[in-house]
Amino acid sequence: MNIYKEATIYMDGALVYFEIPVADAARAQEFYGSLFGWQFAPGNFEHYFMIPNASPLAGLDGSGQEAGPRVFFGVDDIDAAVARVRALGGQADDPLMLLSGRFARCRDDQGTQFTLWKQAN
Repeated sequence: MNIYKEATIYMDGALVYFEIPVADAARAQEFYGSLFGWQFAPGNFEHYFMIPNASPLAGLDGSGQEAGPRVFFGVDDIDAAVARVRALGGQADDPLMLLSGRFARCRDDQGTQFTLWKQAN
């Protein structure tokens, strides 16, 4: 049974990526590497590392700008999903483009942060 048939927009909602913001990337790599066996590779930004053996794929943000994990939910149409977040009383930034796809940082109607992600074709 497809519960999305009556929906205005199909939103997959699968957790597709997560980030862990930290103040000290080297220290976090030691901690999480020892805890979970994660490996780290340089990312696309300064102080950013990919965690290729995490599931789902993950990143470590060593910029120290924010605390708490960030979750990324996959969607089929990012522009429609951003509009839906706003219509439901949430906040959504305009989507930004990366080589790998588009994303929009959001907050739900209670202020909880999350990110919408549309994979590049």
